[in-house]
Amino acid sequence: MTDSPGPAVPSSSLPRGLIVLLSVAAAVVTVAGLKAFSSILGPVFLALMLTVAVHPLMGRLRGRGVPVWLATLLTLLATFAVVIALAAALALSVARLATLLPSYQDRFAALLGDVDALLASLGVGHEQVRAALSQIDLGTIAGLVGDVLVGLTGAFSDLVFILALLLFMGIDAARFGRGVRSLTGERPGIVTALETFARGTRSYLVVTTVFGLIVAVADTIAVWALGIPLPLLWGLLAFITNYIPNIGFIIGLAPPAILGLLEGGPKLMVIVIVVYCVINFVIQSVIQPKYVGDAVDLSLTLTFLSLVFWGWVVGPLGALLAIPLTLLTKALLVDIDPGTRWVSRLLTSSAVADVPPRDGRAEAEPGEPADGPSDVEPLTERPGDG
Repeated sequence: MTDSPGPAVPSSSLPRGLIVLLSVAAAVVTVAGLKAFSSILGPVFLALMLTVAVHPLMGRLRGRGVPVWLATLLTLLATFAVVIALAAALALSVARLATLLPSYQDRFAALLGDVDALLASLGVGHEQVRAALSQIDLGTIAGLVGDVLVGLTGAFSDLVFILALLLFMGIDAARFGRGVRSLTGERPGIVTALETFARGTRSYLVVTTVFGLIVAVADTIAVWALGIPLPLLWGLLAFITNYIPNIGFIIGLAPPAILGLLEGGPKLMVIVIVVYCVINFVIQSVIQPKYVGDAVDLSLTLTFLSLVFWGWVVGPLGALLAIPLTLLTKALLVDIDPGTRWVSRLLTSSAVADVPPRDGRAEAEPGEPADGPSDVEPLTERPGDG
């Protein structure tokens, strides 16, 4: 007599296709929620990134023996000073631009007349040219330029809210750091993910800020030497748009190129474009990507898609914070779980060396130590460390 097979035990796991479908549906709902609250999330993300960026200053002050309350106060005052100064400079510059553009109305009309004559000499119908040029108005162009500038700095319109967020986040930063360190033994994956995000964000902000200052100074000197009005504004715009990957240079170039056209005609506009391209290509396209790649290690495709995605979800501020927000998302969804860390290899810009492992295994299993030194600094010193 043979034993009859027992009843089949139903699998407790869902089909992989259903899991993927549920994950996509959850992602759509989450993105819709983020977009619905973008006016609040934008300043929150900005305050979070600023808090992460200046947190090492608090640690250095405490390392010099400064009391916690005084270190927190000095860090907050330094952050407040930078934010308020940047907001004031932008507001003053945009106001000056709004009063300057109407003075070019006659020059703009003359340029339209030259275009009309040129097209007519090429055989284009006069009535069609008139109808097309009548749609172009300096006031419309001025409005578009103003919308771009205001949109890029829209977060500063609610300055009180941002300063309040910085105050509360700055006070909580020290306690949060101690709380994260206390999880080293229980949840090392969470600690590693958060440390990697904070370190990558600080490195990116430092590198981008340094190169942004270099580009701003070079562009300011260039437009001043060419006689373009408001050179400080265009330098400030070049500094801000340096945080926008891939297309920030184009946004920073458009306004001074238009003013060059109104100030000195097509020749001056071409000179402005050429000078901007030379300066920004050498700095932003040749030198800066090397350091930014070392700081964040994200592929070029992911960088561009993050710009499009966060700009659509959060608005213009999302474009400015696209890289830090992508690092935060990667830390929370990929790096935090050992079972999904393999996805990082598909998202990074550096190639993984094809070196055969010493023990014949393709890679370490989750929970097992990987071969070679870890690239994440420990939170706490091990016994015997100096």
